[in-house]
Amino acid sequence: MTISPELRTVGAPRQASPDLLRSVFRQHAAGVAVITAHGERPVGFTATSLNSVAAEPPLISFGVGTTSSSWPVLSEAEHIGVHILGEHQQELAGTFARSGADRFGGPTRWSVGPEGVPILDDVLAWLVCRVVARVPAGDHRIVIAQVVAGDPSGVGRPLLYHQGRFNALRD
Repeated sequence: MTISPELRTVGAPRQASPDLLRSVFRQHAAGVAVITAHGERPVGFTATSLNSVAAEPPLISFGVGTTSSSWPVLSEAEHIGVHILGEHQQELAGTFARSGADRFGGPTRWSVGPEGVPILDDVLAWLVCRVVARVPAGDHRIVIAQVVAGDPSGVGRPLLYHQGRFNALRD
């Protein structure tokens, strides 16, 4: 295969590795969501892997590490919450991303929503979904879930994750 000069990359190709994957995905801006569930206690984590899978039936997916403190509850939860964060929620995203943080203590504001799922206050939008599959994927699981309820009426602009930091959209 011949590559035309204008399509050549700047650097030399690197062999596949976790570091290469992380480096490439630092270049990919992603929306920021928090996934919640309830077992004996509420759990949650910050996710940048949220995807819309299908409109009919309405399905979403996200990845979760099997070493995550949330995984034991998520591995058995029938329902999960999906929260789309606004640019005003960088601190909340950080709280749910930090290992060992009291994610549902102050100043986090939340209530019990449909199916007993923890619903975070003041988000741009939220969904409650019924888990339909947990697909093994390396040291993660891809969770596929069907939407059962939600509210898209929050106000504001989305929070993004890029270059290892939470960011706001620029005008």
